[in-house]
Amino acid sequence: MSTFRNTDPAVRIYFQKYSIPDIYEALLSGLLLMCPDDPLRFLEEKIKEMMGNGLTGVLWNMCIDPTLSLRLKVISETYLHTLLGLDDDQLMTIELCQKAWNFHTTNLKRKCFEAWRHYGAMRKSAHVILEKKMTAARGFYKGRVLRQGLRKWKDWMHFRKKQHKLAASRIGKVFTLTLQKATLSAWRREACYNRRAKKCIAHLQKKDIEETDKQLHAEIHERRPSERRLSERRPSERRFPERRFSDRRPTAERLLHFDRNVPARLTGLAKLPQNALVQIFQYLNLIDLGRCSQVCQSWNTMTHVCSIWSSINFSQVKDKIEDHIGGNILLKWRACVVHLNLHSCAALQWHTFKSIGLCKNLQELNVSKCQGLNDELMRLVSEGCPALLHLNLSHTDITNGTLRLLSRSFSNLQHLNLAYCRKFTDKGLQYLGSGRGCHKLIYLDLSGCLQITVEGFKSIAKSCSGIQHLVINEMPTLTDRCIQALVGKCQKIISVEFNEAPHVSDIAFKALAECQLIKIKIEGSNRVTDLSFKMMSKHWPCLDRIGMIDCQKITDTGLKLIAPLANVAVLNLSDCTRISDAGLKSFAEGFAGSKIRELTLANCSTITDNTLIIIAERCIRLVYLNLRSCHAVTDTGIEVLTMLPSLTHINISGIDISDHTLDALGRNGKIKEIIVSECRSISDTGIKRFCIDAKNLDYMDLSFCQQLSNQSIKHLSFNCHKLTSLSMVGCSKASSFQVYIKTPEI
Repeated sequence: MSTFRNTDPAVRIYFQKYSIPDIYEALLSGLLLMCPDDPLRFLEEKIKEMMGNGLTGVLWNMCIDPTLSLRLKVISETYLHTLLGLDDDQLMTIELCQKAWNFHTTNLKRKCFEAWRHYGAMRKSAHVILEKKMTAARGFYKGRVLRQGLRKWKDWMHFRKKQHKLAASRIGKVFTLTLQKATLSAWRREACYNRRAKKCIAHLQKKDIEETDKQLHAEIHERRPSERRLSERRPSERRFPERRFSDRRPTAERLLHFDRNVPARLTGLAKLPQNALVQIFQYLNLIDLGRCSQVCQSWNTMTHVCSIWSSINFSQVKDKIEDHIGGNILLKWRACVVHLNLHSCAALQWHTFKSIGLCKNLQELNVSKCQGLNDELMRLVSEGCPALLHLNLSHTDITNGTLRLLSRSFSNLQHLNLAYCRKFTDKGLQYLGSGRGCHKLIYLDLSGCLQITVEGFKSIAKSCSGIQHLVINEMPTLTDRCIQALVGKCQKIISVEFNEAPHVSDIAFKALAECQLIKIKIEGSNRVTDLSFKMMSKHWPCLDRIGMIDCQKITDTGLKLIAPLANVAVLNLSDCTRISDAGLKSFAEGFAGSKIRELTLANCSTITDNTLIIIAERCIRLVYLNLRSCHAVTDTGIEVLTMLPSLTHINISGIDISDHTLDALGRNGKIKEIIVSECRSISDTGIKRFCIDAKNLDYMDLSFCQQLSNQSIKHLSFNCHKLTSLSMVGCSKASSFQVYIKTPEI
């Protein structure tokens, strides 16, 4: 075959032109498979057939019976060409072998590289996992060290508290002894004064008698002899001229006479109407009432009026009240008690709560922050208070057992506060619908209850469908699904408050579209956008209070959307840094501009004087304005605010205003509360000019105004007679806090 390949190229062309290999392949295939008896005749017939069909129709299986050719499989159509050396491409050449070897080695290299890369990735992932474990271990170690330090600090604080309590008791003893000494000294001085007054009166009376006797003797010696016989009469028969020594009573005796009438003046309070007396004595705490009952009999009678004991506040005397005393007070006035406050009263335990269970008319109970409050104590209360309407259980350790008691015993409950109660679960919320249930509940506070899930909110919606006021603050686990689950059946909600709820978004407000909201407050959510304002404008036309605090995605577009709301009276946009003059201008020029009464724009750094000009022109009913840390506002804008006829409360802390601007605010004359802390340009001169016209000032904050001194305090005390609170923290020049009182001349 190698000799045939090396033959003349013309011969090879001839073979290829007339398909000699194909004819040979077809005839040879037919002979091999058909095995005819007469091979020559078979070849003759097939050659004739090929001549009739032409060379283009020559196939390798045309000489084979069709029934037999269907079972055969074509291996190669050019194998015979290769055998005869008519194929230009060689199957086995040095070049092809080299290519095959290169392909094989490249494939092996690729596989080795892939395996190496896979191994490197495994090592890297193992290193990352090890690093995570080491980070977790370091965190655990740091937490352990921190817990140990915190435990030591806690023990130290307990020790310090004991020391402080011991020191306070010693100081109290010293104070008691000092008070007793002062009382005895005052009593001694008063007794000495009375004794000297009596001696003075006796001396004056004796001197007056002596002078009278001298005058009588002089008259006797000067009268006529016929009249001298009168001198011979007995002294008892003498008639001296009458003199009224009482008219010449000295000042000391008149003072003593006035002091003896003091109790009579105090008893004049008993002549006041009973309603007036009740209002006076209701301002006193339990200790003051006990002291008043010991003043006199009439005051003792006043302190036993039943109306005074309808509201008892143990929280004011929480450090002095004891369990048996509180229980006895409630036991005595159990038929009168309607409002009871035990806030932070850790000393009141079983005896007190047993007495609370006897107060059949109790309507309001506050046991917030009562350490030791548990389900057993609440069971004592539930046994005898069927009329309870308000219940505050915030910051206590109640569990599901207490929630079961609520549904069984307090069917009339309307206000329930469970803020920061973290020991009950979703199962406990299911109890609110069992028994008679809390179906009249209209106010619910679940602030800080991180353990409540979506199922818990579904249970609330099923049990308390009449909720109108919902407060859920400081609950990072609150999501849109929780709100959707609650609003599904609670469609009477009119006010919501979601502070520190970062996962609440526009979806929650979309779920609240079925409710008729009049108050909205949300703080610290970066998922609330202008779409929520669009929902307000579309679904809640009666909305009057809007609070969007620290919502960074609120822009001027949102303010344009709520401008048509005609009932908005309170708007709080603190820390919404994307609010500018354009948005507030659109809001002020809308229907809400003329109705707004409280506006808070604290830390809105892009607001300028243009906004204050619009506010002064449009917001004629504005009473409260907060511009804290609005650094783009200047003196010009603040002076424009004096045009507001109703402005009484203003906060401009952190704004660098001058004395002239402060004087302009004072000329308004209606300012009752002003906060100008951290305004470093204000001086004593500005305070003096401000006080001249600020006659109605009630509260003022001048903290960290470094230029102010004691002269400012003097000007405020001399001019602002209605001032009740003044803060000057951080005013270094006001070193000694002096109080100047100007009293009228007598």
